[in-house]
Amino acid sequence: MPNEPLKIIFAGTPDFAAASLSALLNAGHNVIAVYTQPDRPAGRGRKLTASPVKQLAEQHELPVYQPQSLRDEAAQAELAALKPDLMVVAAYGLILPREVLNIPSLGCINVHASLLPRWRGAAPIHRAVLAGDRETGITIMQMEAGLDTGPMLLKTSCEIGANETSGELHDRLSVLGGNALCQALEQLKQGTLNAEPQDDSQATYAHKLEKAEGALDWSADAETLARQIRGLNPWPVAYTEHEGKTLRVWAAHVAEATTDPAPGTIVAHTKEALIVSTGSGRLALTSVQLPGGKPTPVSALLNAHGKRFAVGSTLG
Repeated sequence: MPNEPLKIIFAGTPDFAAASLSALLNAGHNVIAVYTQPDRPAGRGRKLTASPVKQLAEQHELPVYQPQSLRDEAAQAELAALKPDLMVVAAYGLILPREVLNIPSLGCINVHASLLPRWRGAAPIHRAVLAGDRETGITIMQMEAGLDTGPMLLKTSCEIGANETSGELHDRLSVLGGNALCQALEQLKQGTLNAEPQDDSQATYAHKLEKAEGALDWSADAETLARQIRGLNPWPVAYTEHEGKTLRVWAAHVAEATTDPAPGTIVAHTKEALIVSTGSGRLALTSVQLPGGKPTPVSALLNAHGKRFAVGSTLG
């Protein structure tokens, strides 16, 4: 490798990607341009809002490009004119066609939040929690035309906490991703970065989350429901019906192995939880959200609305 620093284009959009961009900048890498998705309406006022990556890029006075698509020939020519050595991609949200993958002299690498080939696709963090995986991590991957199918350049793993939410795991993996990226670039500089093909027979797919996945089916077992609640926190959030209205459930844990005859029945109160029967075992709800309200500890809910959640009443 020449002694001159690599000319890197960074492409990413949400907070997860911003952590990788921040790691690159803190390590002194030569980021010549940043690609991110167009500004989107956000908040109650639906005001156009820059992505976390764009906000960080502007703080560092980096050129920002926001094409609607990279399939457009003009957008491809604009990127090619930058003459990058490498393109780093992290949760960008746009497809990179083959024409773009071929532009950087060293190709494009991706920061992916799973231990590939497990959980290729859009929602690897959530799917790992929902599935009850005990371990996940970061894979730095050489990009090719397939969906997260390229050769693996570096992997680093971490355990998933027994009560960890997708949001909490996301924050840990964001930091791990930035560190792994910088480690991979150091190995690239030293010529010690080796590509390992993925075993396609071991691949699983992390499909995009849908709001409908939040509906709690109380006939499921308590452990499955607890994973659903953790896996969908902070979005789209698990929910159930109570008195004809939606009750969002932010936190819960398995309470007992006892099986009750009617899943969804509130069978007991404690100081901190509503105990609900399930298809197998009981689930202790510890944080919920009433319509129009904010997430609330169940202790506060029972103080204010105890009669509405009496033992014997039902959810779902």
